[in-house]
Amino acid sequence: MEHAPDAAAGGNEVPPAAARLFGSVRLPLAVRYAEMLQTDGVVRGLIGPREAPRIWDRHILNSALMTPALPDGAAVADIGSGAGLPGMVLAIARPDLRVTLIEPLLRRTTFLEEVVAALGLDNVTVARGKAELFHGKRTFDVVTARAVSAMERLVPWCMPLVAADGALTVMKGSSAADELDSAAEVLAAWGCAPPEILEYDDPEAGSVRLVRVTWADEPRVSLRPSSASGQSRRRPPSSKRSKKQRRRT
Repeated sequence: MEHAPDAAAGGNEVPPAAARLFGSVRLPLAVRYAEMLQTDGVVRGLIGPREAPRIWDRHILNSALMTPALPDGAAVADIGSGAGLPGMVLAIARPDLRVTLIEPLLRRTTFLEEVVAALGLDNVTVARGKAELFHGKRTFDVVTARAVSAMERLVPWCMPLVAADGALTVMKGSSAADELDSAAEVLAAWGCAPPEILEYDDPEAGSVRLVRVTWADEPRVSLRPSSASGQSRRRPPSSKRSKKQRRRT
């Protein structure tokens, strides 16, 4: 049986960047969330015990770095939310957002509901189920995911949830361009516009790489991919063609 690390153990100090990214009013909520991840999250198997000491740098701050990519007042869906990354972090950092955490496993949704109650977050809804369960029922301004699957699988799961003028904005690592190359046919079949690779850097919190996918020139919300025959295909950017936007927060 895993034991939660001592809350006073090393690695639990709040990094200086956290105050800037969350602000003085919301920072205590982020601190409480970090504590719950490092204790209950470890005990319930939502966070690996080796991740607990680096919960801030590797998980919370990393998730918070994507907030500049989200429009004001956006409705956001976090697919396969797990322990609430990045969705819970986004809701804490940006109270203007309306965040829905979509997660199929009961033990995870139970934890998420406990976090929402403990933090008093009135801008978060926890929804149990796979993304497909919400196809045709809900759409969002932004659909996001972190460490869930490759792009060729995320597109059919997530694009039906993207509003006509919304975007699929997912966190990816160094393989982002390769994943887009592999997902070229899937992106074309679903009528997606050429995707972007965005990078946000922070001198203290590190960097985050996002893949952003929108609908093609004539916005539409689709439950099924279009036939590839007779359809013009836009090839996603390779590592050399990727449109990268570097911004400093």
